[in-house]
Amino acid sequence: MSSAVRLIAPRPAERPRRRTRILAAAAVLPLLMGALGACGYGSEKKNDDTGSSAVPAAGGEKVDGLDKVKVGYFANLTHATALVGLRKGGPIQQELKGTKVSPYVFNAGPSEIEALNAGSIDMGWIGPSPSINGYVKSHGSNLKIISGSVSGGVKLVVNPKKIKSLNDVKGKKIATPQLGNTQDVAFLNWVKSKGWKVDAQSGKGDVSVVRSDNKVTPDAYKSGAIDGAWVPEPTASKLVADGGKVLLDESSLWPDKKFVITNLIVKQSFLEEHPKVVEAVLRGSVKTNAFIKANPEQAKNAANAALKEETGKPLPAEVIDPAWKSIQATDDPLASTLNTEADHAVQAGLLEKPDLKGIYDLAPLNKVLKAEGKPPVSAAGLGSQ
Repeated sequence: MSSAVRLIAPRPAERPRRRTRILAAAAVLPLLMGALGACGYGSEKKNDDTGSSAVPAAGGEKVDGLDKVKVGYFANLTHATALVGLRKGGPIQQELKGTKVSPYVFNAGPSEIEALNAGSIDMGWIGPSPSINGYVKSHGSNLKIISGSVSGGVKLVVNPKKIKSLNDVKGKKIATPQLGNTQDVAFLNWVKSKGWKVDAQSGKGDVSVVRSDNKVTPDAYKSGAIDGAWVPEPTASKLVADGGKVLLDESSLWPDKKFVITNLIVKQSFLEEHPKVVEAVLRGSVKTNAFIKANPEQAKNAANAALKEETGKPLPAEVIDPAWKSIQATDDPLASTLNTEADHAVQAGLLEKPDLKGIYDLAPLNKVLKAEGKPPVSAAGLGSQ
């Protein structure tokens, strides 16, 4: 494939958090939420046989003889498949039988890609932009996208006293989660579509782009440090609860209002060495997404219980209810939208034109979907097979 270089330097690796306690989930759930230990990526801390630093195995033989599989995700509702599916005794662990799940929670995509590169995780739920960057930076040798997960769940929320229309965004301070992350690329592309100019690296221009961690963005909004934010759920609904107004739902910019916001990736060497483990995780993912669609209230409560584990308190109804309604669980990776998002990064000056041929390997997923009586999904010409 042709060489393509990521033009922005990654931030120093953040230390992912792993949960250490097993807490009860919402009463409607028949199962408890899983436990995750505390350890930074790259740490050599070992999981013990009691499962105190990993989700306990469901029982039975180990898949491919593997003791554990290390997976990453974010504590965002746009990672609903992971939040719901990784609970103790949940679909993913059930499919893995005696192989333990060792989950790591990340704050940003670049740090999760670094962890994947270092072998600190084997698989992970992550957004399209870091997936593209990781694939391009390794010249197509390190990762594969193997499934979709979630579509939607991203909004431009603004202070209605300062911004009353889309044109009013010009000259204002708008937050995105991180330089070069999926929402940052989307906002820069939208700004360009308005005919405004912004230097992607510095964030300075006709709009001031403020890179702000989702955890601190609500406080920045309340203090007046920013006038709005282009952010994923539940941060968007937190801003609305603080008096913000949804000025634009990103889904309205896409055909059929669908676009990839989270997909599932795997380290290529892990896929080659442990295909049965990957297939088991995919079966669990497909079953989790089916559960989310068939049981939205139970799934919402499961996701909220997982977020409580990460933040210390659940999301209030006025935040989680609208946030949950704006996301769609999907096995389809919506591959055509990934190519479009790559083009947006190129146009923003964050990426040279990449060759994404081979970024997808959907053969394992389509095998699982066939067994479940579901139609196959397409790699939109970007598959490895």
